[in-house]
Amino acid sequence: MSNPAYDSSNTCYRHPDRQSFVLCQRCGRTICPECQTPAAVGVHCPECVREQRAQYSANRRASGGPSGLTVARRRFAMLDQKATVVIIVVSVVLWLLNTLSGGYVNAWLSYYTPLVGTQPWRLVTGLFVHSSFLHILFNMWAVWIFGRILENILGTWRFLALYFLAGLGGDLAVSWLSPGTQVVGASGAIFGLFAAFFVIQRSLGYNAVQLLVVMGLNLLVGFLPGTAISWQAHVGGIVLGFITGFVYSKTRNVRQRGLQAGLLIAEAVVVIAAIYAAYAGLQVGIGI
Repeated sequence: MSNPAYDSSNTCYRHPDRQSFVLCQRCGRTICPECQTPAAVGVHCPECVREQRAQYSANRRASGGPSGLTVARRRFAMLDQKATVVIIVVSVVLWLLNTLSGGYVNAWLSYYTPLVGTQPWRLVTGLFVHSSFLHILFNMWAVWIFGRILENILGTWRFLALYFLAGLGGDLAVSWLSPGTQVVGASGAIFGLFAAFFVIQRSLGYNAVQLLVVMGLNLLVGFLPGTAISWQAHVGGIVLGFITGFVYSKTRNVRQRGLQAGLLIAEAVVVIAAIYAAYAGLQVGIGI
């Protein structure tokens, strides 16, 4: 028995046995759900989709745009966080060497304010040495998680600038608040990553309150008695992380690269000068 509601003119042009009342927005062909491709307005049929893709490729070639292979390579490169991996590898190698040498490596590379005048490398090397297996395990886990994210967002050189500026912030806080303490570990830099990530996420309109809570809880642990954690380095790292994250969020335009670089250099100069001011004061205090 025939269906009086069936109209042969309203059948999919690719599937004549399927009735449809939906037309391709571009050419007007009747298409069934299987043949529909959502578009900005309405849907398109397979032929129109193929034509659009061919035209897009032709336009890219004519304008000198990168090929599909080049685009794929660039996307793959964005996932290659070289600096994060190098930081982790160097830290692990130094921890192994320190363990095998009975603490000799840490003695020469840890941050210690009274020695920065004659051994300036300690400003940086203290970020790469750790006191125990659990210490390096948790720190490198945090670097792996947040380092990859931030290096992917900022690029390698901006990420490294953030990492070392936050580390210098930790050194600065230790120099002024606890100058007689010898400290090791990347915690100051890691807390700087937390702070910068929070600022960047907020500047992009994302809700980062949970990250702020996590950062606060981890900071609180450093104040607990018996933990032997340098909370001063954490506070200094957070402050420099917030400042550097703010600089990045306000100088995102490519035309502001010069300004961004200048502000980062100014940060480094001010922090290092403040560290050596603390060192100079310490020398006067102990009569040297």
